[in-house]
Parts: sequence; structure tokens; C-alpha cells
Amino acid sequence: MKNLVFALAVMAALAAPAAATSEITVDLKLDNLDFVAGERIRGVVDVVNVSPGQVLVSGDSFDRLFVEVFRSSDHSQLEVFAVRPFVADFRLEPNEGMKLETFLTDHYGLRHIGRYLARPVLVHGGIRYEGPSRAFDVVPGMQLHGATQIFANHSGLVREFNLAVWSRRGRDHLFLLAEDQGASERKWNTTDLGTMMKTTKPTISILPGGEVVVLHRLDPDNFVRSEFWSVPDGIEFNRRELVQDPETAGTNRVRELYNQSGGVTPKVNPWWKFW
Repeated sequence: MKNLVFALAVMAALAAPAAATSEITVDLKLDNLDFVAGERIRGVVDVVNVSPGQVLVSGDSFDRLFVEVFRSSDHSQLEVFAVRPFVADFRLEPNEGMKLETFLTDHYGLRHIGRYLARPVLVHGGIRYEGPSRAFDVVPGMQLHGATQIFANHSGLVREFNLAVWSRRGRDHLFLLAEDQGASERKWNTTDLGTMMKTTKPTISILPGGEVVVLHRLDPDNFVRSEFWSVPDGIEFNRRELVQDPETAGTNRVRELYNQSGGVTPKVNPWWKFW
């Protein structure tokens, strides 16, 4: 009888930690499996609390939620370059769950090409709750061509814009990359301009007023015109317009927008030729 009681006590002791760790779960889902260097890497942290107590993450609490990032090649952990919350403040009552947005590139330098692992962590009541690691790749994209912006009133500041294409979920996407040359050598965020067809080569133009205009073919009948404002201390997205093929549209406004974007001479290629 004593042996039976002792065995039951041991089993209960072994089961207790497992039950405790299962009371709170944390998971991370990333928007994509790969990101072009410079893209803002977005994820959603899913926290579920089935413990009897409240989970509170705020500037005044001891609980914390963060994401650790490791290089896949050697499992070395990246250092956080900015001290800021990974997610907005939140409170979870018992039997509640919540999804929280986070951006890994707001905390880690993730421009180097390679594979990484991201692991969500919640520290609550002195206990560390870890979610599964999620793998993602940072890729260079297939570089196409670019344009150079020179600022007349800022000697030595030169901004290089480049277009790159990368396949995502079976569709080709066009990306705009930008970096400064000279004293600052600042690298700006990479922008996903959306899906594109390779039948027409995309164009990039820099207008005298500082507008950066990218024109690419969306489908057989339409182009997308993306406009940014580029000034010495920033790059800001202005607008995105759907423009009909000027060969089929025939309106003055379409032709005006088309010409401002640098223009593309429509041509018919064999099915096997991209451009």
C-alpha cells in the first residue's frame, strides 16, 4: 500500500509541471515564409490563457511578451537594437485568447541574406512560456534595374532606387528598394508593389519635384502606377493608381500618367519570352 501511495505521489509530481506549462500557450504566425531584404517583417502572436489567473502585459507589469530571433546556420541569437515593446499592452482574463501584431524588423537587423528562426516567449509569474520556432528566409530578390536621385541642396547625398522581382505564393511580385550613398548610407524599407506580369518590363522614373514613379503591368489590360515622395530625410508612399494600357484606353489622362511614368513601348513577345 505504501508503495502504491508513493508511486501515485511521484506521478502527480511529474504531471504538475506539464499541467502548469499547458495553462498558457503562445504561438507566432508570419505573413510569409520569405521576405526581400529590407521588407518590414510582420507577424501575429497568438496568446491563450486557460490558467485561473489574469495575464497582464504593460509598461507597469512584470509580465513580458517578446520574440527571440536566431540565425538558422549556427543558432546564434540576434541582439535587439531597439528597446521598445514587441506588442501593444494587453490583458487576458482566464479562458481568454488574443492575437497581437508585431514587426520583427522594428527590433532586429534582418537585412542579411539567410534563414532565421523566430520564437515567441511570454514571461508570466516568473515562468517562461515558449512557442514553437518559425523559420523564414531573407532573400535578395532578382534585381532588375534602378534609378538614381541627386539632391541639389544636399551635397553628397545620392539615393539609389532599385526594382526587384520575387515569387510569392506562385505569383511574381515587384519590389522597390532604396538606399542612400555617401555619408549616411541609410537603407530604407523595401516596399512590395504587388503582383506583376513579366510580359512588359517595369519602369522607374524620378521627376523634378522628387516624385518617384514606378509603372508595372498588372494584367493584360492594366498597369499599376505607384508614386512615392522622396525628400532628403524620408521616403513616403503617396498613391497607387490603376492605369489602363494606353494602347487600348486612348484617354488623354491615361496617356499623361503613362508619359509621366517614363512610358513603356508595348510589344508582343512569344509565350516563352519574359521581356
